[in-house]
Amino acid sequence: MIDAELFFANVTEPQRFRDAIRRFDEANSADPNTERADGRDWPRELLYARRLCAWVMRLCPTASEALRLAARSQHLCRWTIPRDSYERTRAGYLKWRTDLKAFHARRSGEILRNAGYPEPVVARMQALNLKKDFPADAESRVLEDALCLVFLEFQLADLAGRTAEDKVIQALQKSWKKMTPAAQAEVMKLPLGPREAGLLRQALNAKPEGESECARPFAKAT
Repeated sequence: MIDAELFFANVTEPQRFRDAIRRFDEANSADPNTERADGRDWPRELLYARRLCAWVMRLCPTASEALRLAARSQHLCRWTIPRDSYERTRAGYLKWRTDLKAFHARRSGEILRNAGYPEPVVARMQALNLKKDFPADAESRVLEDALCLVFLEFQLADLAGRTAEDKVIQALQKSWKKMTPAAQAEVMKLPLGPREAGLLRQALNAKPEGESECARPFAKAT
């Protein structure tokens, strides 16, 4: 899943970094929701964090320490603020997302400080968590690419099974627009199921006004 040797290499203080990762993982291990992978049941957010880190390192093997920390803590203890605790409206959804980002950044900052990290590193990690300078910040783009790839590789099938097709296509189009060309190329390598591949094909072949057909990656697919 993740190249541990690469992930833990080239950091300022290896023991401090390992301690912070351990603390993040311990927090996410309390997730009561589970997901099966690699022959075992995982706390869902622990598994998500590992998958996100794997994609970050695959996209950027020289990822900074702050970026690795941001990836490991991006959804820290997410289950404690459930979607159902907000109104089932667009405004409620946006409020939930805003509150989640602030919660993740605050909680991860507390853990980093307890692990002995200085404020500049804490602030940098939180800026990445909050996507403050996206898309201008190159590392924020790596993190966003990784988030989109985790969604497409591991979450799309579930979404497609419980959501109207037009909504899934819209979600795919939004994800695609946020991704860099390098990440888009990785999407084409994913072992998607027939249904998911078909939805992606529909999403990418939808012709926005003013776009030429040759600009669409699946324009000639059958």
